[in-house]
Amino acid sequence: MATHKTENIRNLALVGQSGAGKSTLIEALLAKTGTIKTMGSHQRGSLVTDFDPLEKLHQHSLDSAIVGFEYDGVHCNFIDTPGYPDFRGPTLAAMAAVETTAIVINAQSGIELSTRRLMQRAVDRKLCRMIIINKIDTDTVDLTQLVRKIRAEFGNQCLPINLPADNHSTVRDCFFHTEGETDIFSLSAAHDEINDQVAEVDDELMDIYLEQGELNREQLHQAFEIALRQGHLVPICFVSAKSGAGIDELLKFCKRLAPNPFEGNPPPFLKGEGENAVAVSAEPDADAHVIAHVFKITNDPFSA
Repeated sequence: MATHKTENIRNLALVGQSGAGKSTLIEALLAKTGTIKTMGSHQRGSLVTDFDPLEKLHQHSLDSAIVGFEYDGVHCNFIDTPGYPDFRGPTLAAMAAVETTAIVINAQSGIELSTRRLMQRAVDRKLCRMIIINKIDTDTVDLTQLVRKIRAEFGNQCLPINLPADNHSTVRDCFFHTEGETDIFSLSAAHDEINDQVAEVDDELMDIYLEQGELNREQLHQAFEIALRQGHLVPICFVSAKSGAGIDELLKFCKRLAPNPFEGNPPPFLKGEGENAVAVSAEPDADAHVIAHVFKITNDPFSA
């Protein structure tokens, strides 16, 4: 059995309204990393995470499902969660198992009721947050307006970390890069805006930024993690799970910038019962005693 160092692990939960394309996005990630040969679909009942007969029948997720894959030396654990409010329990439970909640938004449908509620749940749990705008290649979508609505709804800390380009057929990074044509906004302006936001979390770093006008990758990474933990930054990624646009950029984001268990906010635990219970900080430590939180139990009536 493969072992992975804590700093090389990324744990993310994909949450959002039904129809946002979370399960298909998982398929695209698995296909891109070579974990599966071809993508499945709801119509064929061949999705990796929707394996239950009822999920195949109704063509939507009923329970959370976990997938793991390797990408460029990093082990990624993604939890696919149900989108319908009737099955919200597994979605909320999955948030206890990750450092990052990725709120997936259908580019055509925009912000929906579940989007708001799950975003607030992630805030309440002090999880690092990101927004993934899926289905960017859908006809008649207005991504510029959608980003503006997201910022108006959830705050100006929501900023694109990459931008769609070439008529929404690809995506270009605007965190580490300053040049390139895009379909919406200016790549250089988006770069400056997100770097300004990141530098604000550290006064000393801000002084360096103001003096030099730029920060190196190591300085950016450290400040980025702090901004995520504090909720000072909610990066926005653009993808199309169907066409594959932005999938490679999303994987690079997970490797370079998504927090590992050392970098995320520690999960809340209570020691004791009732009025005698006290809060315990569970910092990752391979040499310490195991503290576990069971977030999913499955009962298979056909198992021996």
